[in-house]
Amino acid sequence: MQAVLLAGGLGTRLRSVVCDRPKPMALIEGRPFMEYVTDELVRHGITDIIFAVGYKGSMVEAHFKDGGAFGFQALYAYEETPLGTGGAVKNAGRFLTEERFYVLNADTFYQIDYTRLVSQMDSQSLDMALVLREVPDVSRYGQAILDSRGILTGFNEKTNQAGSGTINGGIYLLKRSLLEEIPEGKVSLENEMIPGWLAEGKRLGGFVNDGYFMDIGIPEAYFQFQEDVRAGRI
Repeated sequence: MQAVLLAGGLGTRLRSVVCDRPKPMALIEGRPFMEYVTDELVRHGITDIIFAVGYKGSMVEAHFKDGGAFGFQALYAYEETPLGTGGAVKNAGRFLTEERFYVLNADTFYQIDYTRLVSQMDSQSLDMALVLREVPDVSRYGQAILDSRGILTGFNEKTNQAGSGTINGGIYLLKRSLLEEIPEGKVSLENEMIPGWLAEGKRLGGFVNDGYFMDIGIPEAYFQFQEDVRAGRI
């Protein structure tokens, strides 16, 4: 299967400790963070990875090359100006040849069973399947809500009420038909496309995953991931 790995962000919040490379290429015990992400993809049978790159994207290509040394085939979709998550997926579309594909963030490590998304998409005839995660204080985020069947009923919903809840985990399985609906240019998958598809009545669903999660967007998280790798938690 194919996956689009979103690696085009500027990583401004991490610049104080990682200033010479794209955020997903930040070194963790001598290896770029993104290697840990691609290792997980390969382990779950994903053979083709399209890197959606922007800022210093050539550094990503110089490291992974054709992907052969890492167990996958690599392609690179460069963006001239920041396109947002949806625009980056659209830009990578010319390399997508299968009827469904994964999309995930290159600066986030989330241990999940990727095949579970495929099974749910098939069993419930979904247009898109996504992974949610539970957090202790959902008021800090936009809430994502599943009903008892695992069908998405709310996404990026703001709430002022503190308490545990579920939010977007940032891993998606999309049918190719949705790719055709993403416009050219800068567009957000999370803020524009997914809420729009939900409002249109597209079949979106998913599950809540409790596996290890880390977004290295801030220095504290970056240092924590290094510690977790050293401690053998990854």
